[in-house]
Amino acid sequence: MAISLFAALKLVPWADVVSNAPLVVDGAKKLWKVVGKKKTQSTADNAEIEHELTPDERAIAAVKLRVSSLEANVADLQREMVSSAELIKALADQNSQLIKAVGLQRRLLLAVIAILGAVAVSCVYLLWVR
Repeated sequence: MAISLFAALKLVPWADVVSNAPLVVDGAKKLWKVVGKKKTQSTADNAEIEHELTPDERAIAAVKLRVSSLEANVADLQREMVSSAELIKALADQNSQLIKAVGLQRRLLLAVIAILGAVAVSCVYLLWVR
């Protein structure tokens, strides 16, 4: 028995979807802020510092700058991972609610089919006996 898209959409518990939507939106916004944020270094400040340093000190400063940049990137990735995990959890919770609702609707549909079958058999029997 085929269910049309419109009928399937009617089965979705839209109240639950709408009530959880702000959580999903907040998670997506946090994720976008983390992903969209890019840090840039001030080249004017770096040029001033390089004039005052010896070549060895410049190399050490470059390594320290690179290490601090990598540490910042790792921290950003960790925040992004946490935001992604929160978003995935919210989506998984919504998905489980939808699956439960679809299962309930399937059971109700089977009950209605059984009742209609019983009514059809009763009608055929009553028509045959007459």
